[in-house]
Amino acid sequence: MDKKTQNIASYCLGLLGLGILAFGCAEKINTTLDHRPPNIVIIYVDDLGYGDLGAYGAKGVATPAVDRMAANGIRYTDAHSAAATCTPSRYALLTGEFAFRRQAQVLKGDAPLLIEPNSYTLPAMLQKAGYRTGIVGKWHLGLGNGELDWNTAVKPGPLEVGFDYSFLLPATGDRVPCVYLENHHIVALDPTDPIVVSYDEPLRERLVASENPDSVRYIGDPQHSNTTINGVGRIGYMSGGESALWVDEDFPDIFTQKAKDFITASQNAPFFLFFSLHDIHVPRLPAERFQGQSSMGLRGDAIAQMDWMSGEIIKQLEALNLAQETLLILTSDNGPVLNDGYEDQAVELLGGHDPAGGFRGGKYSAFEAGTRVPMIAYWPGRIQAGVSSALINQTDLYASIAALLEKPLAKVEAIDSQNVLPALLNAENPGTEYLLEESLTLGLRHGDWKYIEASNIAGAWIASKGIEGGLLPQAQLYNLSQDPREQNNLAAQEPERIKAMQAKIDEIRLQKTR
Repeated sequence: MDKKTQNIASYCLGLLGLGILAFGCAEKINTTLDHRPPNIVIIYVDDLGYGDLGAYGAKGVATPAVDRMAANGIRYTDAHSAAATCTPSRYALLTGEFAFRRQAQVLKGDAPLLIEPNSYTLPAMLQKAGYRTGIVGKWHLGLGNGELDWNTAVKPGPLEVGFDYSFLLPATGDRVPCVYLENHHIVALDPTDPIVVSYDEPLRERLVASENPDSVRYIGDPQHSNTTINGVGRIGYMSGGESALWVDEDFPDIFTQKAKDFITASQNAPFFLFFSLHDIHVPRLPAERFQGQSSMGLRGDAIAQMDWMSGEIIKQLEALNLAQETLLILTSDNGPVLNDGYEDQAVELLGGHDPAGGFRGGKYSAFEAGTRVPMIAYWPGRIQAGVSSALINQTDLYASIAALLEKPLAKVEAIDSQNVLPALLNAENPGTEYLLEESLTLGLRHGDWKYIEASNIAGAWIASKGIEGGLLPQAQLYNLSQDPREQNNLAAQEPERIKAMQAKIDEIRLQKTR
């Protein structure tokens, strides 16, 4: 570990101690665990495909910690992210609203906050119910109001939309600024070396990957070949902030420790932790001890790293005797992608592994693998182990958690969230009747039927990633019970079903209240 990394790590550990003292001074809501609301932990993995876990048939990588959760909890076979890309999915999960209502797409690293401050959110609802709320990890929902100065208090952000504590990657690992943001401030920033971020004009203080290919560990596409940091070209340009720069290989230890300490500090009151992992998003730079843990190169090693991080959360809950008082949900923000901007041999080393688990498409796609993702509900002693085929959208978590706490929602709150709590507590119970699938177009599930709206978007850039986008100028209809890979378009044979499903999408579009 070099001196800069040691400084950041020391700073983080110092703040952790202060954080524990601060949280420890918080008013206790209920010290008797058996008579207080359950803790809620969501482990949100990035770009994890339906087939990327051992419990879902993964090959070439072991995921023992997550598989243990699946074996002792509910493993879902028809659960979906709210969208086929990260920013829209995160927005929908935290607000209970589909991202198309905000025309939300993947944000730049310096984009303003997407969620309106003081609006209805899942963490804000839990705050009102007496919870301590924290987010650790990737954010990518924007920060500030459009005129962001990274060298002062960075806000509005998570603290303005319902979180008591945040420790973030401000955007993603492949975008500048490559620094940690704790609450409102950049960690370990030297005020004499201010940060400047640009997504428009090149900043020449650091090497630009496209102009200095020898400066990078592996080649990136033109978008991922701007400022070089930690030997990797990033999206966007950044100067200054040398003392605050992250080292990608430190992510698992720093983020996991922050999450564990939040749990420790909050143990005397119900808490909500949104543990939003960077893995297995690009750039994939797992810590040295995880390198070589799979037969699939860096992408497989990042899956192994993700499994360790998830297991550490379970261990922390068990060590504090909180496991039986905590509903833990592990899932992914969208489907899988192999080459997503860097040549890290994810395609060449795939072997017999199928990240999409037999479904068509992947990240960005309107086909099933765009949003059908792993999901596990784990609550020892409270829910029985089982496999569920319930249809569930991550947008539904908001209303379901509110139902668990018996908290009524306002008519304009979480308007797209359906209460599927019975399916979260028992594998035998059904989920939602209709499920919207959002990508560059909209799709709809009704039982085993899958409808995709006609689209005039070309989507050539999706195809360049080796993924079928599912974007066609005519409507598509598939019977997934007979055709899970969406090969046989039945639209011409089922005009009435097409009409009814389009009408349902139109109804959802116009929905204003619960």
